[in-house]
This record gives sequence, structure tokens and C-alpha cells, in this order.
Amino acid sequence: MTHQIAAVSAQEILDSRSRPTLSVAVDLVGGAAGTAGVPSGASTGSREAVELRDGDPGRFGGEGVLGAVANVNGEIATALDGRSFECLADLDRALCDLDGTDTKGRLGANAIVGVSMAAARAMATADQVPLHEWLAPAGVQPRLPVPCFNVINGGRHAANALQPQEFMICPIGVPSFAEALRAGAEIYAALRSRLGASGLAIGLGDEGGFAPELHTTEHALDLIVDAIGDAGYRAGTDGVAIALDPAASEFCNENGTYQLSLDDPALTGSELIDRWEDLIGRYPIWSIEDGLDEGDDDGWKLLTTRLGDRIQLVGDDNFVTNPAIITDAIAGGIANAALIKLNQVGTVTETLAAMAVCREAGYAQMISHRSGETTDAFIADLAVATGCGQIKSGAPARGERVAKYNRLLAIERDNPGLGFGLAR
Repeated sequence: MTHQIAAVSAQEILDSRSRPTLSVAVDLVGGAAGTAGVPSGASTGSREAVELRDGDPGRFGGEGVLGAVANVNGEIATALDGRSFECLADLDRALCDLDGTDTKGRLGANAIVGVSMAAARAMATADQVPLHEWLAPAGVQPRLPVPCFNVINGGRHAANALQPQEFMICPIGVPSFAEALRAGAEIYAALRSRLGASGLAIGLGDEGGFAPELHTTEHALDLIVDAIGDAGYRAGTDGVAIALDPAASEFCNENGTYQLSLDDPALTGSELIDRWEDLIGRYPIWSIEDGLDEGDDDGWKLLTTRLGDRIQLVGDDNFVTNPAIITDAIAGGIANAALIKLNQVGTVTETLAAMAVCREAGYAQMISHRSGETTDAFIADLAVATGCGQIKSGAPARGERVAKYNRLLAIERDNPGLGFGLAR
């Protein structure tokens, strides 16, 4: 059905890191409405769509978003009010045309993605279809995803010396989403107890994982494997596996070498691949995201050749949810999976297009939150709709993370026939 815009508005709110972001509302003629909270990343790819920040040092240290809010309430609202759209793709195209830049940097990707998400919710409400069904691409079977819980934080997400950014537990061997969530919560509790018993801090990083003062990747992995056993689960792909997001661009030196820990010598790209290969031989690691710098295409090709038939290799900073960039990477033999973040590319339609490119090439997709989050659970519906089988939304703790997992519980409850697990 055709959807006519009645009003578009935004306001400045705070995200989970106490930084400003946007809350956007879209009202349709007829009474249907949708809202969206816009996420924001800390570790970002250089080719991501561009957030608009105010730059006023006297207000939120320059991080305010009143300019982006003004763009929604002004130019975007003026352009959309009263217009009718056959589908979300038409509205998203109008937003991109209005901005007129390749990066969405004039109006702000944070403004545009908020309008896109809120409009999707409003249109689904008007069509009287649940969002996870409304977003489903033609020919795709919706599916509940395996949750990948970030239980130890490092890198840009924590004030410790640990360079890898995320250590995740992934209950890929359990029978349902509810059981996967239970496993995550029980292992998280066991890890808390183990850290406390070892005299290590149990403070939390940006994404709800613990941020103890650890210096080696092995120490973090040992703690996680032990916690999996403490909670009564098997560590491995038939139970609870481990996924890493090293975010290698963050510890790549100017000369192209990598400093994985303060106690280790600098590594070449090939030596870092050796390191990853050694770790997956000793620990139940199932997936590695951003294992090399985003610009190291030759290294990524070597990484994929050496490890791509053994584990999932996820492109994030180098892919930035961009269909054209992912298409080129697939042609170049880089990675075998993509991380999917709405605000990296800036509209729901482009996000779905990026996932379609992956699907057609046989690349896996993992839906992802950002380190700066709101309680908006849009990505939970998106993960189910696209049948990708994987989502990461941080630890099974903190309201902005748990909101996504609780939304998935509700979808599972209301749709007992839905499949669960990695995409087949």
C-alpha cells in the first residue's frame, strides 16, 4: 500500500556511553507511527557513512547532534511531509538524493538512518505486519539467530591493556534461542565468579562485557573456556563456541605491523595470521572478525586462503555494510562473512542490499549493534527477517544490550514455528 508521510521529527537523546544521539519519529497519514534510536560506533571503518556532530567544544565536548536534529526537523521534514511512497526503498532513495553526497555527510548519516528505521516501523504498523515479517526479503525464510555475547571487552571498548576488542561466546549447539540466552547468562555469571575469585576486576566495558586488567589473549580465552565449563556447558561448536573481534585496525602501526600485546614484539600481517592459526588450533574459536587492518587487502586474501575453510572470517571495518565494497571484496577473495550495521551505510534499504550481495555469494552475515546504543531493538527484527542466523548485541547485561535479546525472546514466543540457529 502507499504510505503518506504526515510528520517527521527528531530530538537529541543520550546513548549508552553518555554521548548524544538522535531519537527520530515518523508519523503517517492514517495514524501509524514509528520511532527509532540511532546507534553510534567507537571503532569505525574509514569508509563508513558520516555522522554529523556539532563540534561545539562548549557542549558535550563537541559531540552534540543538534545540527543533525535540525536537519530532520527542517530540511528532511520539509522534503517528506505530505509525500507518498510505495515502499521503503523509495523513501530511502529520496533521503539519499536529498543529501546528495556519497557519504551522507551533508545531512548526517545519523539523521538519515534514524528516519529510515522509524519509517520502516511506521510502514509495518500501517500494513499491520510485524516488523520481522515486514522486513523479510522475497524468498528469504525468517530465522531466529544465534546470539554472540561479548563477555570480555578490550581495545576501544575498555580501559585495559587487552588489545583484541571483543571476546564472545556463541551457543551454536543449543536447540533454541531461549536456551542460547540462558547459556549466555549462566556463563556470564560463571565468568563473573571466576574473575572475582582470581582477584580480577568485574567492571564492565562499553558493551557490557567484563574489562579486567588482562595482558594476553590466552588469559582471556582460558578464563572463558573455564567459565563455559563452570556453567555446565561444552566448549566447542557442539555447545558454546568462541568468536573474536580483534579490531586489528586499532592496533596496526603506521608501518603496517601489529602490536597484539604490550609484551609481544610487533608482528607482520603474515605473522599475525600465524598467531590466529595457532589460537584456533588451541581454543574452540569459530569466528574471527577484523583479523587484519581494513586496508590490508593482500593480508586479508592470505588470511582467507589459510583459514577460510576452517572458521568464519568476518569483514567489518573493511566492508562497512556497503554493497559495492562487499561486491569488490567477494570478487577479490576477501573473508567469507560480513558484519552488518545499519548506521555504517545509512539506510535500511542499503543494509538489505548488502545482505543480498552476501547471500548470493554464499557469504555469512552477522547483524551487529554498536558500542554506543539505545534501547531500540530494530536489529533484532532485522536479524530474524533476513534469516542470517547470527546477531551480536553485547553481553547478556545492561538494558541497551538486553533489549535486543528480550525482543528476540518475544518473537520466539509468538512464532513457535520459526527455525533457530546458523543459516543453512
